[in-house]
Amino acid sequence: MSEVRLNIIDRNGAINGTAHGGVADAVVAALSAEPETIAELETALERFIKPLDDHKPLSLFHAGANEQAWDAGIVIVDLAARIVAAESSYSMLQASGEVPYHDGLQATEVGLPYRLPDDWLFVSSVDEYNARRDEYRRRREGLPLDARPVLYGAALTEFIVKACLAAREAKAEDPIARIHEGWLMTPRADLQSQRPRDVMLAKLHFIDFDLHTRQLQWSVLGEGPPPLARDSFAYLFAGFGTHECVVYYDLVRCLLSECWQRVQAVDRIEAAAENARLEGIKAAWLDDRQPDFDGRIPSAIIESERRRMPLVMSAKQMIIDENCELCQMLGDESFEGLGPGFWHLDGCNVDEGFAFSFCRTREEWEEEERRRKEFDEEFNRNWAAQGSQRSADEMLLADGSGGDEDEG
Repeated sequence: MSEVRLNIIDRNGAINGTAHGGVADAVVAALSAEPETIAELETALERFIKPLDDHKPLSLFHAGANEQAWDAGIVIVDLAARIVAAESSYSMLQASGEVPYHDGLQATEVGLPYRLPDDWLFVSSVDEYNARRDEYRRRREGLPLDARPVLYGAALTEFIVKACLAAREAKAEDPIARIHEGWLMTPRADLQSQRPRDVMLAKLHFIDFDLHTRQLQWSVLGEGPPPLARDSFAYLFAGFGTHECVVYYDLVRCLLSECWQRVQAVDRIEAAAENARLEGIKAAWLDDRQPDFDGRIPSAIIESERRRMPLVMSAKQMIIDENCELCQMLGDESFEGLGPGFWHLDGCNVDEGFAFSFCRTREEWEEEERRRKEFDEEFNRNWAAQGSQRSADEMLLADGSGGDEDEG
């Protein structure tokens, strides 16, 4: 018993058909691409099942839903409610795991990990699904918040100009970090009473994990995974990953530095004119190559993350020391066995403090700080102990008592 009846439902309709249980597993894994429609799910499924010519796993499914179990059972994937219901003896479906990659003909030995967003519900019966479906669909009515027009729009530059002028009036010294923190930590009505940092961090770990799995896939299969379409739900309402958080940090610091320098140099500042000036600086900065990003374009870094595409490095770009023989070998384009390299931003240069951290709650940040402090203290103790031992050894060698003595 290896086939199940698979139902896929979105807000506009449903399809069903019989499929191998492994296909149902891959369909669940494909939910990591956050599809909202059946068409988006079919595209996302290509992450895990390579299409064979024009044939796709769901191409022969019938219109409508069918709750009659088949062979190993039944699986329902409701994209509108974000519920997976499974009565199957083939496998136990869950929100994270690993599925084998299908090369179009059969499953391979390559296992690809996946993780779904936190709001997916898994139930073990069709009856429970039917009882909870309407409630979960109502929760997701309407479009989600699109935060980027606020975070990248006029609200940002207006906040910066107003805060810099107020800091000058208060005769503040170097207020840039404090103003930046104020922007991140202030709840806003246009963000549904959320703080900018809360919106940015809401999906950070999910996005980072999904990019990690795409890197793994590229490395083991030797070809890039399919990107998210620019008209897909997941792209239009994408969360922030680490790359965009770091890029955004540098953008805000750039605008703050530009504005603070100007309000210090010019006595009379027209807020509207300064807003317009910063808007021009912002647009240019986002579309220009930046030395701090190894010459990469910030908007392109953001675009790649939104489409869940890893940033690839060539072999030559991975050379650390041109005089190192190993580095030279790795930089040889003809060197076999070396997969693609991937470029990352990690936030190592951002300011300290909760506001600039990647911790969603202050409690999480305090726990991380406690662990870091304990690690530093342990390291310093060990280093001091090793230093004392080295000094003792050096003294023994200096007076000759540390060596073997000849018998007279």
